[in-house]
Amino acid sequence: MPVDPESGAHSPGASRQQGDNSSDTREPVLGSASPATIVFTLVAVLAIGFGAYRIFGAAPLAPPPTEKPAQLIRNGDAVSVPERSPVRTRLTVAPVAAKDIQRNLVLPATVEADPAQLIKVAPPLAGRITQLKVQLGERVTAGQPLVVIDSPDLGTAYSDYDRAKALLALALKARDRERSLVKTGGVAQKEQQQAETDYITAEAEYERALARLKQIGVDADTPTKARTVTVTAPMAGSIIDLGVAPGQYWNDPTQPLMTVADLATIWVTANVPEKDIGLVSKGQTVDVTFTAYPDEVFKGNVLFVSDVVDSDTRRVKVRIAFKNPDTRLRPGMFANASFDAPVQHLPVVPTSALMPKDDVTQVFVETAPWTFERRTVSIGFQQGNDAVLSDGVKPGERIVTKGGVLLGD
Repeated sequence: MPVDPESGAHSPGASRQQGDNSSDTREPVLGSASPATIVFTLVAVLAIGFGAYRIFGAAPLAPPPTEKPAQLIRNGDAVSVPERSPVRTRLTVAPVAAKDIQRNLVLPATVEADPAQLIKVAPPLAGRITQLKVQLGERVTAGQPLVVIDSPDLGTAYSDYDRAKALLALALKARDRERSLVKTGGVAQKEQQQAETDYITAEAEYERALARLKQIGVDADTPTKARTVTVTAPMAGSIIDLGVAPGQYWNDPTQPLMTVADLATIWVTANVPEKDIGLVSKGQTVDVTFTAYPDEVFKGNVLFVSDVVDSDTRRVKVRIAFKNPDTRLRPGMFANASFDAPVQHLPVVPTSALMPKDDVTQVFVETAPWTFERRTVSIGFQQGNDAVLSDGVKPGERIVTKGGVLLGD
């Protein structure tokens, strides 16, 4: 059958060859690309991969370090706060204020007997106490019997007196006889002088024996010369101390049996600390309240300020005298004495400005803008949150009132 060369019919071999040609056109072989194209492709792939690693895989680079500003600059005893230091925002600096301060000094006190109206009663001689006629705290009158003492020494004193009295009488007779004989020339002048000397000696011994009996408190010429002696009160007052009991043998006449005090006037004694001595003076007004009478205020004046500081307590005794006619105030009672101190113009700082160091107290004083130095101060006393200074700074000086601990070492 004749085939038209222009028709779509093909032979099987022709179709297979056409298919092979078509396949070669769709899949070009790599080896057919030029070397420049291959190099460019590889470089592009590497660049894209490196960029992706930098963006997604690599850690970010740290910023370059910056130097922090110093918070404090020390130059010897001076401390400066730089401009950019955060310490500046935490410090409060203010001038020292001066205020009129009137301090009421309140101190504990006790009631004491006036030493000028106090007598310690001692026995005139040793012996046994046979009777005790008073009790502790009892009021007595002048001449009232206190104790009775049985003393052998009293018998000896009577014997000495009788002997001295007899010898004086004999010496007087001998002297008068010698005087008469001298006038007639019957004796020598020497014998008359000896008689005069013997009389003077006997008279002196008699006076001594008589004075001893008067000191004991007995009558020298009493017919009943017993060995007992009665000790009487030397003045009116109260028995504030008693150290004897009936039956006791008292062998030391220098030790007192008891103490009698006239309590018509009493002392209130307060001990003022050494640092407050300048607030108290003689004649100063004092208000005293007693524990026994809390609703009453007794007004008095300072009678005495001691010139001596007690070495143990570092305090000075101050005494206020009060009249006590009804004996309401008794020795040993407790009281509070309030001294009205004069007004003083003193520097005052907040307690927050004080910086303890070792055994002293210091503050930071501004010597130049934001430059400070330590300075030791003396605290007079504190009132609430304020401290009154007696030394160290002057009114108007600028100090750190808050945050000073930040400037410490």
